[in-house]
Amino acid sequence: MDGNASGEESVSVDWTTDDELEILAEPVTSSQPTLATCSTEAIAGDVEDNVDSVSEKHKMLLSLANTGSLSEKDKKLLALANMGYTVEEASIAMDRCGQEASVAVLTDFICAAQMAREEDCYLLEDDLKHLYNGNSTNKKRKFYEMCRKKNVIEETIRLPNPMIGFGVPSQQPEHINRSLPEVARGPPYFYYENVALAPKGVWDTISRFLYEVEPEFVDSKYFCATARKRGYVHNLPIENRFPLIPLPPLTIHQAFPLSRKWWPSWDTRDKLNCIQTAIGSAKLTERIRNALERYDGDPPETVQRFVLEQCRKWNLVWVGRNKVAPLEPDEVEMLLGFPKNHTKGRWISRTDRYKSLGNSFQVDTVAYHLSVLKDIYPNGINLLSLFSGIGGAEVALHRLGIKLKNVVSVEKSKVNRDIVKSWWEQTNQRGNLIDFDDVQQIDGERLEQIIDSIGGFDLVVGGSPCNNLAGSNRVSRDGLEGKESSLFYDYFRILDLVKCIMRSRQV
Repeated sequence: MDGNASGEESVSVDWTTDDELEILAEPVTSSQPTLATCSTEAIAGDVEDNVDSVSEKHKMLLSLANTGSLSEKDKKLLALANMGYTVEEASIAMDRCGQEASVAVLTDFICAAQMAREEDCYLLEDDLKHLYNGNSTNKKRKFYEMCRKKNVIEETIRLPNPMIGFGVPSQQPEHINRSLPEVARGPPYFYYENVALAPKGVWDTISRFLYEVEPEFVDSKYFCATARKRGYVHNLPIENRFPLIPLPPLTIHQAFPLSRKWWPSWDTRDKLNCIQTAIGSAKLTERIRNALERYDGDPPETVQRFVLEQCRKWNLVWVGRNKVAPLEPDEVEMLLGFPKNHTKGRWISRTDRYKSLGNSFQVDTVAYHLSVLKDIYPNGINLLSLFSGIGGAEVALHRLGIKLKNVVSVEKSKVNRDIVKSWWEQTNQRGNLIDFDDVQQIDGERLEQIIDSIGGFDLVVGGSPCNNLAGSNRVSRDGLEGKESSLFYDYFRILDLVKCIMRSRQV
């Protein structure tokens, strides 16, 4: 805590990314042909039988094919058009993915756009199997038809109170009734986190895509001195969990004992609110000081209410008489369970540190859930970490004493990638860290190569930035359709590919 905050009203940081929306990809395995190998000639017959429904551009491509004068680009356009896509859709996909992209990648991209428009599309497991195993000519067309039959499903997932999930160290629910669908069972295990207080229907959608697994909602206030309400969809065992030792401070005064001297009796907070990517400004703290110094004793209730409202909103802590200050980055690191100076480096600004920390996991909470893996993988773990941020899952596993054999990390932010690399070196990791900066690089072919190289993944972790879901974001709270939160669909796409590839190899 530093009494000298920034002179700006707030340091507000938005998470931005150019990553694509969700993509439901087919499994690409050595034993199964990809869409790129489908015969254009075999498909063309079906198209010609329905010539009335063929666009003029499609007819032109068919005509060129008969003369043998198609370019490589036109061949791909024709292949996609013969599968039931419009030439316009195919052209957009090629512009975005590049002309060298395979037909499989292009169909994935087009499916993503369709799914983004039909976010409530509900694919049952039997339907998914049918799509994966059906004739490749009609596969995507059937997928479209199913998506267009948009189901109107009542929201069934409600947030619990208290928010203790399947149990926290200090409190266990009376009854735990959890059964996983067969398709969801590990290994590989998966673990996906996002903000609990999401717009209506978001968690139903997340649960439907992740194999109908019920979310576990947990508030990190049971693990540390700050609240952080999150939902976790995972297929991990829930028995025999254990917390990280030593236990972190659970109250504000335990975390910041020097603040007790200055803490007024009318400020009854014992927990901080959720850590954000924004901090209170020097102007605000000065306004608070001026408002309090008008009175010798306790200020009137109206002033108390104003001060408490601002302190709760910005997580301000008392550092002197009538003086409050925002948390420093190293104090936020401590509250979130990261080692001291985890985000510190000459390449990273103070603003970027707040941004990275505000979008991270709370390590103690995540470690409690992942602790069951220590006995399952005594020799170490292969981790696929999607949208890794500053490595919350990696830090949690390391602190649990679980060896990181191979970590494949996907993170767009160079600042965050550098933070993880620095931590990897500082902790003398002996495994392999492989990082990617674009989730679109992780397709079926790349996953096959990695899985063949390292022997498969034991755990797939993800948590896309929650800007479009968080209640504090009133400007672009667009749910899973938002630019950042739609990365959830990429998590599902990649997880489903991993499961399919590993199942085909019986890893």
